[in-house]
Amino acid sequence: MSGHSKWSTIKRKKAAVDAKRGKLFTQLSREITIAAREGGGNPEANFRLRLAIDKAKAANMPKENIERAIKRGTGELRGEALEEILYEAYAPHGVALIIQVLTDNRNRTVAEVRRVLTRQGGTMAEAGAVAWQFERKGYIAISPDGGDPEAVFEAAVEAGADDVVISDDMIEVFSPPETFAEVRQALEDLGVKFETAELSYVPKNTLQLGEEETLKVMGVINALEDLDDVQQVYSNLDISDEVMEKFEAAS
Repeated sequence: MSGHSKWSTIKRKKAAVDAKRGKLFTQLSREITIAAREGGGNPEANFRLRLAIDKAKAANMPKENIERAIKRGTGELRGEALEEILYEAYAPHGVALIIQVLTDNRNRTVAEVRRVLTRQGGTMAEAGAVAWQFERKGYIAISPDGGDPEAVFEAAVEAGADDVVISDDMIEVFSPPETFAEVRQALEDLGVKFETAELSYVPKNTLQLGEEETLKVMGVINALEDLDDVQQVYSNLDISDEVMEKFEAAS
């Protein structure tokens, strides 16, 4: 699972650039709208909406933007007819991808996704061909100074987490979707500061490639996440620290 947190780090660094061109706020707004449409506009009763709002606040999205997105979801304001879609694909060298999109035009979006994959040596996959390699999990990433590892471990496991991975650069907490809200609340009560807290697709097993091949696949993921309709790309690629540093230096 080590590639998971490393790629999350890249995405956090990219977020500052995305925010400057408005892309990040568009993505966050859509996520809030979908959450409010599915579960109502009260974040206390709608956990997915609460997560989306927290993510928006962390990105310094203005309060009025958040409120408008909620109102579009509840129907108080007119908005885009958005739908959430998961595409399955393969990057070069057999790396499995799940591509999460929010779109108001699925024909446009699938064409854009397919074009990026084709140019980069990847392919779209049939439904179910890739998804079995991933598990839906609650995922919380905590920086080393964000909380005491032993206390995080005890609180998370007691609240229902099924795995806590502690390394020098990150504490990662994994939980079933059913207990994610309880785990997150238990860590909040502990005063833990999150780097990431989301429902994610976590690979059951990771794939290790050589440096050149890994960098190529990371470029594919990067290109997909640059598309306006793409919210997240999940992969089973394992990324070493050395390759991560080279990718960051070249980005």
